[in-house]
Amino acid sequence: MSAIAVTLLKVLFLALLWAFVLSCAGVIKTDLFGRTVPASELPRDLDNPKKRRRRRIKRGAPRRLSIIEGQQKGISADLSDGTIQIGRSADCQIILDDDYVSTRHARVLADDNGGWYVEDLQSTNGTYVNGQRITVPTTITLADTVRIGRTQLKLEA
Repeated sequence: MSAIAVTLLKVLFLALLWAFVLSCAGVIKTDLFGRTVPASELPRDLDNPKKRRRRRIKRGAPRRLSIIEGQQKGISADLSDGTIQIGRSADCQIILDDDYVSTRHARVLADDNGGWYVEDLQSTNGTYVNGQRITVPTTITLADTVRIGRTQLKLEA
């Protein structure tokens, strides 16, 4: 092989190696610092606290969502606001320190009949109710267990 061809292969290999290194650096930067979320992707109900209204909770109805398994066992959030956001973001009501949890992973909402349902917010690893992965908003009761990452949550009266 000629010297020019060998030099050309060396330069091409070096360029590919640098492209790989820069790609890895970009992924590491995104993992460490996150990505910028445009205002259009922010949930509307968290932007305006005046829109939140406290719900009257009936006797025997769930009053809080508690972590029953995981690193943060015992932490709970009050259900009186009608919405609980779960994830790693600081604007979530339940902040989970788990590598398998997305920034805004799931949301627990009240329905019009006094019940509760959980909705997955297009998370990478999914949300599970009683061991089944959910893709649509799913009704939950006091008997149901919600799993997000390695953490299990349950409604409590």
